[in-house]
Amino acid sequence: MADAYEPPKVWTWDAESGGKFASINRPISGATHDQKLPVGAHPFQLYSLATPNGVKATVMFEELLEAGHADAEYDAWLINIQEGDQFGSGFVDINPNSKIPALLDRSGPEPVRVFESGSILVHLAEKFGAFLPASGPARAETLNWLFWQMGAAPYLGGGFGHFYAYAPEKFEYPINRFAMEVKRQLDVLDKRLVDNEYLAGTDYTIADIAVWPWYGGLVKGALYDAAEFLQVADYENVVRWANQIGARPAAKRGRMVNKSWGEPAEQLRERHGADDFQTRTQDKIGEE
Repeated sequence: MADAYEPPKVWTWDAESGGKFASINRPISGATHDQKLPVGAHPFQLYSLATPNGVKATVMFEELLEAGHADAEYDAWLINIQEGDQFGSGFVDINPNSKIPALLDRSGPEPVRVFESGSILVHLAEKFGAFLPASGPARAETLNWLFWQMGAAPYLGGGFGHFYAYAPEKFEYPINRFAMEVKRQLDVLDKRLVDNEYLAGTDYTIADIAVWPWYGGLVKGALYDAAEFLQVADYENVVRWANQIGARPAAKRGRMVNKSWGEPAEQLRERHGADDFQTRTQDKIGEE
């Protein structure tokens, strides 16, 4: 058994602490370098990466376009968080918290910055009158599950994902603690989906768009290589729901945008138009 850790009287930052993201984590905010962001021709400029939080935004845009909202055309620019792009001055101007995704809405007379994935979903849903009921119990239920996800993700990603998959050393206590919480959250979802097709009821909403990249990805084996460890197949209703959303054309497209790993045919590192899905994936670029 490892010696117990005794916290120092005053915490100090150890930049050499290890782990997958040690090189980009730091206890201060703000830009580290000057870097202007590129700007495309469309009303919405998205700066992101295809992590679960980034996928929320790209699926939302693709769902809006699929539903016929032509004014939802967007440019999606890749932010390489391993290279520190999120600490460039242009990105920090949009999101002072230096996290993806970040959105610049140029559809009105003055540009509007929108950061935090849940805020982006609400902003777009209200702008286009889609995937969020306008009032009443249905709206409340949608927002309940949206904010449930925003509160739950730190336990799944920052907690379980970190200690199980990314930490430089594996320790029983934090892995067990966060595995227990993740399984409890899966149980919450599974029970909700027994009698409900989608999280807010009968309609597909931004609640599903927010939760699916995280918990849908988990039960489909796309996060942390932990499906067997967590016995995710036991959550049959979550699996059904994840498969149902994963079959949607917009969801298939959205999870490809700003992706820079995996199968080349599934990587669309930048998206500037619908045709890019047929012409600009990494396998197509490699053929040029």
